Amino acid sequence: MSDDTPNPALLPAGLRDLLPPDAETEAAAVESLMDVFAAHGYQRVKPPLIEFEDSLLAGSGAAVAEQTFRLMDPDSQRMMGLRADTTPQVARIATTRLATAPRPLRLAYAGQCLRVRGSQLLPDRQIAQAGIELIGCDSPVADAEIVLVGAEALASVGLTRLSFDLLLPTLVPVLLDDAGISGPARAALARALDRKDAAAVAARGGALAPTLTELLLAAGPADRALAALESARLPDAARDLARRLAEVVAAIRARAPHLRLTIDPVEFRGLRYHTGVSVTIYAPGRHEELGSGGRYICGEAEPATGLTLYPDAVLRAAPPRQARPRAYVPASASHDAAAALRDQGFATVAALAPAAADEPEARRLGCTHILRDGAAIPLASQKLKAGG
Repeated sequence: MSDDTPNPALLPAGLRDLLPPDAETEAAAVESLMDVFAAHGYQRVKPPLIEFEDSLLAGSGAAVAEQTFRLMDPDSQRMMGLRADTTPQVARIATTRLATAPRPLRLAYAGQCLRVRGSQLLPDRQIAQAGIELIGCDSPVADAEIVLVGAEALASVGLTRLSFDLLLPTLVPVLLDDAGISGPARAALARALDRKDAAAVAARGGALAPTLTELLLAAGPADRALAALESARLPDAARDLARRLAEVVAAIRARAPHLRLTIDPVEFRGLRYHTGVSVTIYAPGRHEELGSGGRYICGEAEPATGLTLYPDAVLRAAPPRQARPRAYVPASASHDAAAALRDQGFATVAALAPAAADEPEARRLGCTHILRDGAAIPLASQKLKAGG
């Protein structure tokens, strides 16, 4: 290959091939998550990867407009977008195709999304998503359900030691509005809160500084943060938000008392379409999100809440999954015996022609076993060596 010939293995930044066995592992993990969702009554939908821009970016979709790839449809001459997030598409389905379906409506989805750019922590631009949406109910029990179902789904892939970080992304805007803080002063204070800079918050917060500092320093275990919210001087709208958060925590603990819950009262990054209690999921010792979600408005006014899990991050945090054993089937072997191995969970790799020596061929093809006398024999066993 000359220096001028592009390397066919080279992919655009943020995109990658998933090879064996990782691709199969990811697919199996996604189906484990989806099985849990289905067991709780969430019915699967499959929106298209691409659709018209005006519908894709309507409502909650506007929050991901800057991350959306766009192209012209040569057929209709209308602009289309590649989805950067699946939740807006599910909201569209709920308000159109399923507008007359009984509420609350429980929907689930799994698929790939493409984003214009990755982040410093997550450079991938193509990301997998698996999630649930609970549409048509505005209650603490509904908010708690997405956390509880998410926890059960993650446990199905071996993740039980998790932290569920509960957030109130509308709390800070409500406080700033009530205090009349706007313009450059509001932007500077928001940056200070974003950086968790208590000194800057104290310097820029004015009369609101003691409350914001107290809430900033209260981030951590749920009980401590709830106590800080209870004692803080809050306007009525903010007090209602704090009360709702406490009710959600109580609903979660009623069913899963050992789930680790933390609260960050002043966190609001990346949550532009969330309108109430939200959640971000982390694994111990890892900075990347395993999932996120929260309350939002579906369509024009319908209450909804949801949770999106990120299978790539989930698998990086989960215990390694045992690869399916591969059994080499010599050309002379019984097809019925090979079928029996598949029933036992083996992947069978059939010889397409007689091999000079079966064992070396089995090893060359990455097999762990070989079919002999109707049974799968490990390649390293003494029985196999003795048998030739």
